[in-house]
Amino acid sequence: MVEDNDSGYGRTANKSTLLKIVILGEGGVGKSCLMSRFISNHFDDHSFHTIGVEFRNKTIEVNGKQYTLQIWDTAGQERFKSLRTPFYRGSDICILAYAIDDRSSFNNIKMWLNEFLHYAGVKNGIDRYPFMVVGNKSDVSSKDREVTYDQLKQWCEDNKIATYIETSAKNDNNVVEAFSMAVQRWGELEQRAEKELGMLHHPDTVTLHGSTAASSIRSTCCSRFTDV
Repeated sequence: MVEDNDSGYGRTANKSTLLKIVILGEGGVGKSCLMSRFISNHFDDHSFHTIGVEFRNKTIEVNGKQYTLQIWDTAGQERFKSLRTPFYRGSDICILAYAIDDRSSFNNIKMWLNEFLHYAGVKNGIDRYPFMVVGNKSDVSSKDREVTYDQLKQWCEDNKIATYIETSAKNDNNVVEAFSMAVQRWGELEQRAEKELGMLHHPDTVTLHGSTAASSIRSTCCSRFTDV
């Protein structure tokens, strides 16, 4: 279940976990269209490129829990780099987007990944942070497709990213599923981090090598709550 809520506050009396999501990728891959389709179920084939950054909120329910997603759409053009990079730090989830009919946008995913790792200060490894790769424009004809699903899968396996999907903002295919999967991955990594922290607090139950601090084991993403 998804609820549209630009104010960032849920409609129930329960607590909602606030998650900051950054969408990265080349200009023209459909980042703004993905956000618009998810937030308001609207698609504009003639939307303009994002200038700098913009964000909107939406409350979503995943596995019986409420999450308020603060989704940041960033400009893909190099000239806006100085505007977008300050917003990377503090992100809970990073979505790397490319267009299925644009091979160069797929090839540049690695650059966006490395940029985020650097400016967001991710220290614990790619496999400990909730990255997700989204191949948008799955509605294109087979003759226009330049990136196969198998290539997406292989790239993610090579780069230790567990979550990926193909979407179509135009046809509303897998858009909600993409954000839900990203939240689920965040939850999995949070549980993993909490379990490892629990082992640190009870050293008699596990043998530790070295003096690894709890902060270095815990995932870089952290829970933030808003009373709703």
